[in-house]
Amino acid sequence: MSAAAGPRRARYYTSARRHPWVLGRWADWRIPFGPYNAAQIALAVVGGFVLIKLLPVWTAFGPAGGVLVLAGWIAGIWLLRRPRIGGRSPLAAAVGFIALAGQPAGGRIGRRAARDRPARRLGGGCVLEALPRPAPSPPRRTGRSRTAGHRRRRGPSGPGALVGAPVSPVQALLARSRSRSEGVR
Repeated sequence: MSAAAGPRRARYYTSARRHPWVLGRWADWRIPFGPYNAAQIALAVVGGFVLIKLLPVWTAFGPAGGVLVLAGWIAGIWLLRRPRIGGRSPLAAAVGFIALAGQPAGGRIGRRAARDRPARRLGGGCVLEALPRPAPSPPRRTGRSRTAGHRRRRGPSGPGALVGAPVSPVQALLARSRSRSEGVR
């Protein structure tokens, strides 16, 4: 880049995207108290239609009742100036609530309703066996070893180091077969 070109400039148009869709002018005429957003226009049109259809009902309350109904309608339109429901416009929030109501309770996995598998009974068992303790071999007496300062650990260790007679019938059979095979030799 040459020095004569000057610094680069960047323009951001994010503020235009943040503003809601509004209706403020109609040809050369500016709408009174405008601009109006989509929610205000919808409430004005639908609410006006409902008020006209229910005219005999609310005029039965007399002039004071009619004024209160019209004041409530206008106040509702005014309150919808900048509405936010969870940070979203009312139309987007309504579409979100409708979509939420149509979802299955467990959610979806790959466009299909997620369902739990039916419960089934599992059976099983566990057998714990204790092997008889092997006969200890007599200690050999040799000169002093390098680890003379440490005593060797005496006694059995490992899974076959349990002391006592066989506990289960399977262990008794194993012990009997071992004693027969040792006697045959």
